[in-house]
Amino acid sequence: MKTIIIGAGPAGMMAAIYASCPGNEVVLLEKNEKAGKKLFITGKGRCNVTNACNEEEYIKHVVNNPKFMYSAIHFFSCNKTMSFFEERNTPLVVERGNRVFPKSYHAYDITDALVKECLRLKVRFSFSTNVLGIRKEERFLIETNKGMYEADYLVVATGGVSYPATGSTGDGYRFAKALSHDVIEPVPALTGLLIKEKIPSRLCNFTLKNVTLKISTKKHKFESFGELTFYSNYLDGPIAIKLSSLINRINKDDISMSIDLKPALDETTLYERIAREVEGNPTQKIEALLSSYLPSAFFAFFKDQIHLPYGQTCATFSKEQRIVFVRALKHFPLTYLGLNGFDRAVVTSGGVSTKEVSPKTMESKLVPGLYFAGEVLDVDAYTGGFNLQTAFATGALAGNCISEKILKLNS
Repeated sequence: MKTIIIGAGPAGMMAAIYASCPGNEVVLLEKNEKAGKKLFITGKGRCNVTNACNEEEYIKHVVNNPKFMYSAIHFFSCNKTMSFFEERNTPLVVERGNRVFPKSYHAYDITDALVKECLRLKVRFSFSTNVLGIRKEERFLIETNKGMYEADYLVVATGGVSYPATGSTGDGYRFAKALSHDVIEPVPALTGLLIKEKIPSRLCNFTLKNVTLKISTKKHKFESFGELTFYSNYLDGPIAIKLSSLINRINKDDISMSIDLKPALDETTLYERIAREVEGNPTQKIEALLSSYLPSAFFAFFKDQIHLPYGQTCATFSKEQRIVFVRALKHFPLTYLGLNGFDRAVVTSGGVSTKEVSPKTMESKLVPGLYFAGEVLDVDAYTGGFNLQTAFATGALAGNCISEKILKLNS
């Protein structure tokens, strides 16, 4: 029997490892010149390999189609991922938020462990191999730039379209469509939020801490608390990136966005505090008093957006003007224009419809012997190692189901 896996990323290599069994020849076809090219840049090169959490907590961090992942994460849990690498001489460390990294903080060590295990199991790599087309007759026929391959089982683990420079160019979607599968329109996930307001150069790469980013649509309200970083035309940082995965399938014209710059205080408390300071300092300039409520770098931008009589004294600062200031602190408006593109997105949202894939095996419900694993599926999660865990879990489950079938046939 022969199994071909398209894509030598985390999902593909894990599928190859688990598909390896007596009587099964496993071949990995990779369009790049080496395995795990995208892995090298994950976690800014440090590789956030998984999250040290239980199955229930993992499911909570899956944004799209979490129920689809129950079987995969049960089969190959976060703890199993950690054990897999540690048992192969790749020690790990756990950081804030239960994020797991190789102790060396080099993504290469994760790739190296996967490649070495594949080679130990006699998996054959074919690099610089571009798959041109796939069709299913009695067997799978895979046309490549290096000739035709045949296989009894086929795993598509080609990734999504984020970071296209690493080879993630959506090939898997084309293969899936050619084999009669629906593909949910891919959109960027875990990426920056484009805004209309022009951010001054002095504020670029500036981070606001302990703020809440709020997003409203016709049907939903989303918010996230933490750090928010400004660039020339977009918002970045943990809370912007998290919310991008919740709104990336919503029409941008239906989205309104604001920042709560003082989330620890309600509007009444803020107003009362400002009123006391204004009335206690009648000769002080309004700008001097109000600037104490915000970091100086951000206050200059705030002042340009929220027009008040900053040059006058507090004695002239009316009740209505104080209310304007308080509301601006609690609901500082920004105009949402969309998402940063796939070249900056950590992962892809969308992909092969999970309705057409068995969650218990990762096998196609439409084409027997065809499996999907990793980012090519319509499954995505928040940051923190959850997306790589999805790749490992779906790849391991797909590979294991193939080896079980072959062992059963040969028994």
